[in-house]
Amino acid sequence: MEFASEMVIKAKLMGLKMTEAPTTLSRDGRSRSPHLLPYRDGWRHLRFMLLFSPNWLFLYPGIGMVLLGLVVGGLLIGQPIHVSSVRLGLDTLVYCSTFVVAGFQAILFSLLSRVYAVREGLYPETAGDHTFARRIAMKHGLVIGAGILLAGLATTLYAVWHWKQHAFGDLDIERIARIVIPSSVAISLGIEIMLFSLLLSTFRLNVRPYTAMVEEIELSGKETMR
Repeated sequence: MEFASEMVIKAKLMGLKMTEAPTTLSRDGRSRSPHLLPYRDGWRHLRFMLLFSPNWLFLYPGIGMVLLGLVVGGLLIGQPIHVSSVRLGLDTLVYCSTFVVAGFQAILFSLLSRVYAVREGLYPETAGDHTFARRIAMKHGLVIGAGILLAGLATTLYAVWHWKQHAFGDLDIERIARIVIPSSVAISLGIEIMLFSLLLSTFRLNVRPYTAMVEEIELSGKETMR
């Protein structure tokens, strides 16, 4: 069922010329009912098309989640905000931090899926893919991730120092939470960026020539034994 869509999608991605040819449909001559199931096969078809569109599957939803979390969360860092008779406070700030982390993960997934798809030949490599692969190195991700991680840890130390000033007793939850929540988000994002850079560098390893060479040696060894 997906083969026809795969041909059209790959032709579009490769910039090939496509034309429509008129055809005449004939009545199905089979005596049995068709095997296709609308929901199961429809979902499999949709899933297949989404895999060829990592931007709509991961990137754009991820960017939307990050922007929503940053905008609303940024407004809540200083103090609660009121929308008509609704008060948005720490509970909303927690969900905003979740949106930022989950959306950022979706963005990283889109980049990894794109690199993997280009490597496996599912997508044609574009100038943007080449620039991304050339400029984004493992050391860049490690440095950026470490910087964000250290910023989160520094904020954590500030929260601990603030706690110490109160003899490690009860604190004002409204104040300390607005320090701890952004700190935990920064720590999560820093670790994610570092892990992403390591996994991305693994994707760039080209082991196929060595695999082919090993297979050739094994095959020649078997022929010699015969």
